[in-house]
Amino acid sequence: MNKKLLLVLMCLLAFGAYKHYQHRPVVHGVGEIAPDEPLQTSTGTADIQFNGFTLTPLAEYSIKARVLSTEDYSMGTEAELSPTDLALGWGPMSDEAVLSKIKITQGNRFFYWHVDEFPIPQREIEIHAANTHIIPANDSIRRQLSNIRPGQIVSIKGQLVEAKRADGWHWRSSLTRDDTGAGACEVVYVTELTVS
Repeated sequence: MNKKLLLVLMCLLAFGAYKHYQHRPVVHGVGEIAPDEPLQTSTGTADIQFNGFTLTPLAEYSIKARVLSTEDYSMGTEAELSPTDLALGWGPMSDEAVLSKIKITQGNRFFYWHVDEFPIPQREIEIHAANTHIIPANDSIRRQLSNIRPGQIVSIKGQLVEAKRADGWHWRSSLTRDDTGAGACEVVYVTELTVS
């Protein structure tokens, strides 16, 4: 193997190790670390013109939650608005003792979970976790999204929205935390994001 190829392989391995280290999960130990329910209130905010889309605020929304998983997207209309989905958990779904028994994945704009044995009732899992499509209001928030790790706590403020485009495409947020399946995700125009 020539020296140039060896150097390239070593750089690739170092980069992979760095990315893995940078995105490793944060472990907190037993106990709920984000105990409060999301807060949703009515809104009087006018439509927002955003990158060729019209965002109609449906409700003011704030949440402090544990990041269960993250997934980045670069293809499709939704990715033009929302480059990242965060699977978020609060209450019992922010407790390491519960989460250690649940396998969580994301893909195709959905959040999936699987258990061999329920650590808490199924309905408690369903109403204390959500897949959240994040529309960052500015470049600072967009940059923060790329560094969020599972296990971190995020505080999000913004609006649940319906996004529309002139060609008829639309994407509407859920307005309840107790629904499941297609259409149950929150679509959030995020104006404030704090990560800890």
